[in-house]
Amino acid sequence: MILHLALFTWKGDVTSEDVAELTRQLTEMAGEIPALRRYDCGENLRLRPSDADYAVAAIVDDADGLAGYLDSDVHKAVYDRLLGRMIATRHAAQLDIGSAG
Repeated sequence: MILHLALFTWKGDVTSEDVAELTRQLTEMAGEIPALRRYDCGENLRLRPSDADYAVAAIVDDADGLAGYLDSDVHKAVYDRLLGRMIATRHAAQLDIGSAG
């Protein structure tokens, strides 16, 4: 299984309403992508120092599942509608987290 992590820092004009709407759209989107085994997203709690404002954690079975998620029409639509204009910086990583169970 693969854990995909994405960390975002927002542009200065991003509002709390933008972030709430993004979270709503991403959560709705996740329910439409069969490749996702688990999906979590939200604002950084800032319990430790970090430049990231927001994080996404997605678990998929394999590289094909990751491509199915990231290249899906619903993912692209959220990016086009909202996420793309919000991002100042983005960092991503994928980790092998072994098999389910």
